[in-house]
Amino acid sequence: MGNYDFSVMISDADIKKKFGKRVKALRLEKGHTQLSAFHETGIHFGRIEQGKRDVSITTIYKIAHFFQISVSELIEEE
Repeated sequence: MGNYDFSVMISDADIKKKFGKRVKALRLEKGHTQLSAFHETGIHFGRIEQGKRDVSITTIYKIAHFFQISVSELIEEE
């Protein structure tokens, strides 16, 4: 099975929270409210930004497109 150190794996909750913070920071940087972002994308940003929603790859792509960045830029580590 390989030599993986699973003790350093990040939890699902931590991943969702980190992604949510990134999305919120980008939304605020671009001057959008959650409502204006929803009207342009059809995506409910609130639960994503709170880290309560597990986001599909389709939604990740749409969010990146909305912010006019690549998917890799959206999910990059800070």
